[in-house]
Amino acid sequence: MSLRIECLTVDAHDPLAQAQWWAAALGYTVDEDGPEDDDVGIKGDGPTVLFIRVPEDKAVKNRLHLDLRPADRDAEVARLESMGATRVDIGQTGDETWTVLADPEGNEFCILRGKAD
Repeated sequence: MSLRIECLTVDAHDPLAQAQWWAAALGYTVDEDGPEDDDVGIKGDGPTVLFIRVPEDKAVKNRLHLDLRPADRDAEVARLESMGATRVDIGQTGDETWTVLADPEGNEFCILRGKAD
């Protein structure tokens, strides 16, 4: 099989703001030369993430989300919260080794335990 993930696409009200937030979070760069003005991608060490403008609001928990592995989970959670991420309760028990956060538009993602943990 010769398939590979080229791009992850995320719906957004403000694609540029989302791209800038995620680029800062992941250490990626913003590529504003996308195919259309309403599409903004970010590139880095991994698949491109493309943010596309949609009119509707996010209504339910994401069916697909990112799991991110940092060196230090607590430090990374604090950094992302200082950037505007919020903690999200999706039914965790409190015994998880990850923390569920949401980006500024409410898309959930997980910060896994750190590599040293």
